[in-house]
Amino acid sequence: MKKILFIGAGSMAEALMQGWIKQKVFTAQEIYVTNRSDKERLQFLHNTYNVNYRMNDDIYMQADLIILAMKPKDAIAAMLELKPKISAHTAVLSILAGIAINTITENLGLRPVARVMPNTSATIGMSASGIAFNDRITAEHRTMFLQLLEAVGSVIEVEEDQLHAVTALSGSGPAYIYYLMEAFERVGTEVGLTKDTVRLLMTQTLAGTAEMLKQSLDEPNVLRKKVTSPGGTTDAGIKALEQYKFNEAITACIKEAEARSRSLAKSK
Repeated sequence: MKKILFIGAGSMAEALMQGWIKQKVFTAQEIYVTNRSDKERLQFLHNTYNVNYRMNDDIYMQADLIILAMKPKDAIAAMLELKPKISAHTAVLSILAGIAINTITENLGLRPVARVMPNTSATIGMSASGIAFNDRITAEHRTMFLQLLEAVGSVIEVEEDQLHAVTALSGSGPAYIYYLMEAFERVGTEVGLTKDTVRLLMTQTLAGTAEMLKQSLDEPNVLRKKVTSPGGTTDAGIKALEQYKFNEAITACIKEAEARSRSLAKSK
């Protein structure tokens, strides 16, 4: 691949380009980025990562891969404007929430299309992504797309309809964890620790717990019970979580996010 073109320059586009440059998947000179009107954002990305942002018709036509990363509300207009500029055979990778593959091919023409839902941890090579393909994807395309996503984390192939659940879980997941971390830091300072101490303790606790889940053959409930002595401090904490309906809150969180993803898709 010689030229990849981001249509849209938001945080997820930045996370992918930063991850790919860091992992040496692409050089900055191979990456082009454009958006509808925010020239300051393009200048920032150029200054920060040295990617290209000055476009001409040849760049569009020569692009080996187009990455759709604009705001979903702008997607249809952007694709209609893009269609006559790009080759009929150029593959497309969409990171747009709620925009179906059929919508993409209706507006960009029949071509190889993959839809992926990564997360912003792609920046550090730790994204968790779900990906779905249309029937124009060849074995070569599939390998290429999987390698691109594996370079910035882990990727699982799913049916397109399952991307709503992927969006609710891992796509939005970093925000839920950051929100949890905010709560840990707030209460940690209330009970006498510094914010820096709480962050050090809890980031290591989260990392260690994740690694235990990856390495252990035990289910999460078994691992939890191994930590929880009856009548002990952990038991008291778990009972407080149950009292405040922690499981119900998590269930509502994921189901609301999944439903919102489906409603966005229906509105397009």
